[in-house]
Amino acid sequence: MRQQDDSPIVLLGSRLLSPYIMLFGLYVISFGHYSPGGGFQGGTLLAASILLIRLAGGRRISRLQIQEFATTPLAIIGIIIYFGTGLTAMIAGGYFLDYELLPFTGMEPAMVRYWGILIIEVGIGLAVMAILVMIYDNMVKGEDYA
Repeated sequence: MRQQDDSPIVLLGSRLLSPYIMLFGLYVISFGHYSPGGGFQGGTLLAASILLIRLAGGRRISRLQIQEFATTPLAIIGIIIYFGTGLTAMIAGGYFLDYELLPFTGMEPAMVRYWGILIIEVGIGLAVMAILVMIYDNMVKGEDYA
């Protein structure tokens, strides 16, 4: 494979653009239960912001972000958040992901559903982001990029 030359313009552009993509990804996760979007779309945007820096900066810059060994635990945490919310509803006597039965005391059922869906979206977003970054890391493993 040919040697990659670092372009300071591409690196600067990606470093300036990446936080805005990440902020929009967090917005899509946070408000995905009110409008189109949600955990998968927001997680994809979060992964895109990380992968943009990895593509522009190479291995040297990517070590400053999420390490390769941390993607699997992050994906597992996201899946545990998702299934933990569903199992909590089942333990409370409802169906899997029956948000109305989550044990939030003193809240109206609509607010309990609101928080239940938000928790699910955060878990899905975290898992999708970590898995997409993991797929990229596995694809470039062994490649000699800078």
